[in-house]
Amino acid sequence: MYVAVKGGERAIENAHAWLAEERRGDTGVAELDIAQIREQLSLSVNRVMAEGSLYDQDLAALAIKQARGDLIEAIFLIRAYRTTLPRFGCSEAVDTGAMACDRRISATFKDVPGGQVLGPTFDYTHRLLDFKLAADGEVPPAPEREATTAPVPHVTGFLNREGLIEEAPQDDTPPPDLTREPLEMPAERPLRLQALTRADEGFTLSLAYSTQRGYGRNHAFVGELRIGTVPVEMEIPELGFAIEIGEISLTECETVNQFTGSKSEPPQFTRGYGLVFGQTERKAISMALVDRALRWKELGEDDAGAPAQDAEFVLYHCDNIQATGFLEHIKLPHYVDFQSELELVRKLRREAGADQSHAGGTS
Repeated sequence: MYVAVKGGERAIENAHAWLAEERRGDTGVAELDIAQIREQLSLSVNRVMAEGSLYDQDLAALAIKQARGDLIEAIFLIRAYRTTLPRFGCSEAVDTGAMACDRRISATFKDVPGGQVLGPTFDYTHRLLDFKLAADGEVPPAPEREATTAPVPHVTGFLNREGLIEEAPQDDTPPPDLTREPLEMPAERPLRLQALTRADEGFTLSLAYSTQRGYGRNHAFVGELRIGTVPVEMEIPELGFAIEIGEISLTECETVNQFTGSKSEPPQFTRGYGLVFGQTERKAISMALVDRALRWKELGEDDAGAPAQDAEFVLYHCDNIQATGFLEHIKLPHYVDFQSELELVRKLRREAGADQSHAGGTS
């Protein structure tokens, strides 16, 4: 039983004041502003938006500042704020085929219409510390590049023409909303994808890695990874049609996986899918691998007993806010609980001591 104990109000206020002082740090050093965090720590901002389920770069940057760079705490702040916002309606499904790509690569085809666009990536860097950044050196300007605003086709469409890959499911049924309804098992794929897109990146990465090492029989190729902006449209009841209300940045990954076929399906490739806010490609790839691992039952495959194939294990443990809350509550006062455990152990020791004395007397 968890027993809540009221702490000293003055002690808590002092702890908050000390926290604010530590957050600010040396006042002789210029304070970070929201624009600096938004523009220069954009990958952290993207993660907070994705796992916080709220696309707002300024609010994510503010949360990172308030949380002293603790991204899980920042995600917690964003989710808490999100619950206070009114809901005006739902947008239309975004068309990632119309994405204006900053980065678009395929590991399955070298020459694809639209070309391979490396974009801003760490993939080809040497992972050496750049001490020019410590000296506040100016970054040399990037070479001129053309904006790739024209839509580029999805790579998996080439396989689809020959029937070599499963058809992407077409279902207009509105999926359940995980942000408004609690997770229930069994969870269909739309709900699983919602949980995975806001799941902890480290947890998802570990599960994805486990599938590559054989815990899930998941040999995947990155059919396509694309990062860019897509328009967001919303239907206005008074107008009777949808209008564009803005645009957001997304990372989309489709994996191509081997499939030997089943009684009802011929041998073909199958899909894994990941879609995440911002430039979050490690998370999108991991999500796609775990998505494919969780589909073993619907594809008629054998259960290898791998963690990534266990939907209940994955979905009930992937949320870092739930995990953090349950983990960190054990540092709060549990005095009554512990005293009862302490008395129980003392009693057991007394009984064990008496038994040992009795055994020693009769030997």
